[in-house]
Amino acid sequence: MEHAPAWLTNSFIYLAAAVVAVPLAKKFGLGSIIGYLAAGIAIGPWGMGLVTNVQDILHFAEFGVVLMLFLVGLELEPRRLWNLRRPIFGWGSAQVLGCAALLTGAAMLFGVGWQTALVAGLGLALSSTAIALQSMGERNLLPTSSGQAGFSILLFQDVAAIPILALLPLLGAVAGENEAIAQTNRTLEAIKIIAVIGGIILGGRLLLRPLLRWIANSGTPEIFTAASLLLVVGIAALMQLVGLSMALGAFLAGVLLAESEYRRELETDIEPFKGLLLGLFFIAVGMSIDFGVLWKSPGLMAAILLGFLGLKLAVIYGLAWRMKLPYQERPVFTVLLAQGGEFAFVVFQAAAGAQVFSAETASLLIGAVALSMLISPLLLVAVDKLLLPRWANCSTPQLEEISEPQEASIIIAGFGRYGQIIGRMLLAQGIPATVLEHDADMVETVRAFGYRVFYGDATRLDLLRTAGAASAKILVLAVDSMEQSLKIVDLAKEHFPNLEIVARAHDVTHWNALRDRGVMRVEREVFESSLRSARTVLELLGQPPHEARQTAMRFRQHNLELFEQMYPHRKDRTRVIAVATQGRLQLEEQMAQERAQAAQPRPQDWHG
Repeated sequence: MEHAPAWLTNSFIYLAAAVVAVPLAKKFGLGSIIGYLAAGIAIGPWGMGLVTNVQDILHFAEFGVVLMLFLVGLELEPRRLWNLRRPIFGWGSAQVLGCAALLTGAAMLFGVGWQTALVAGLGLALSSTAIALQSMGERNLLPTSSGQAGFSILLFQDVAAIPILALLPLLGAVAGENEAIAQTNRTLEAIKIIAVIGGIILGGRLLLRPLLRWIANSGTPEIFTAASLLLVVGIAALMQLVGLSMALGAFLAGVLLAESEYRRELETDIEPFKGLLLGLFFIAVGMSIDFGVLWKSPGLMAAILLGFLGLKLAVIYGLAWRMKLPYQERPVFTVLLAQGGEFAFVVFQAAAGAQVFSAETASLLIGAVALSMLISPLLLVAVDKLLLPRWANCSTPQLEEISEPQEASIIIAGFGRYGQIIGRMLLAQGIPATVLEHDADMVETVRAFGYRVFYGDATRLDLLRTAGAASAKILVLAVDSMEQSLKIVDLAKEHFPNLEIVARAHDVTHWNALRDRGVMRVEREVFESSLRSARTVLELLGQPPHEARQTAMRFRQHNLELFEQMYPHRKDRTRVIAVATQGRLQLEEQMAQERAQAAQPRPQDWHG
């Protein structure tokens, strides 16, 4: 009997390890990242030895980080990215330079040569984009002030990795040879880098949208998925060719497509691949931990690990204080940026190749970075279970937490600008409601106005139970995040099937996703206010108020009917466009006829 090919055997091993380890880690409250890392350790060279080609797997799995940055870029329009330029280059440079300076100085105090100390300090100053963004996404932190600040710093680190790598040949033993040739090569490299970035920006503006439109018109969803992956792979390959960060190139491409009509479709197509490859990346990191170096010099490894984590924690927490981040978010922000990053692997391997330091030193530093990536999720668990509850009890006594089961027949999840209107109207009618809000600043603000709001995340099943979901009649879904909204719906449908859901939808994609889950009472958040503004415009143009109101009501009814007609075809873009176009033309024709009829003289006008 023939042996199974290596790719098939390895795929089975990775999937089996992930399927076993991740649910176990989640069950014990450790998070999925710890599960993936533990799976990698178990199947790697220092575990059961089922996989040995760790570096090849790590290089392939880094593509998960590339896809993640592309999706992050899709959420950031160019104007919004431009607004972030100050935190990116201000706070980002402060974090990298501050951590690098402190780490370099500490290493030199212990007798390390300045070249080795500088490269080690710069490499250890970088953080793991994969772990930080994944954790922020799981905690819904990206929209918060600390999430935006963390993202800005991580983006600057991707940019900073380029000059760090360019610095290595100057510090190495071969720096003195052929200096003139080296200077010429560096100039050519800089020209090549500028040309590639300029080509990506220009191509994204002029070519990508027409190309995606042409592919979408072919009516083959699988080809659009292939084109989405081809786009990211191609840009990553270009960036790799000129020695730039693949993730940075993918992020830039995502930003250029953030305003396109294909944004949601690209997200839907790439999301599953991102999740799988990120999981593979964390497995590969677990496999890459060199326990041989750890056993050989456990004291030195512990000193490096604890030393660089301690110094980075101090610098980053001081930075969070200077940035005036909410104190409840500072511990998580600090821990997420304190661990070493995946780009440090590249920096230290390149430094060994440039003879800045020995291969043994590189292995020691890489091992410390990998261990820090393993420890970071554990530190987050400790922060969640030990520090944050104590801070909540001691520092913020005004934040009322649900300690006893609630009995109100209505639960409102989310008390921002949308949920507050609903809550105030119910309160005015004397109808009690249990209000849940996960933003501590918002809780403090609305409680100052006399509202009773519980601090908590409605995506937690235990919190929903305590809020009285088992006996309540109605759940009003008014949270800001689409992902969080859908997660709450899934929990409610599975565990509280008798609970009627009234939901807020951000856009058509969100509306369709809610309807897919059986939520029938869905309101788009700006629809009614937009109709009222349209009525005002018609009145200012001279239309009588009652006619403007009737026009708006007819448009409203037509729009709701059109949504129902498009819903069965939501996965067929061509059919959706056809139905929407036909509906628009029908509405225009109907209203034109009504205007013509209104313009005809009435019988009572004939006799003057």
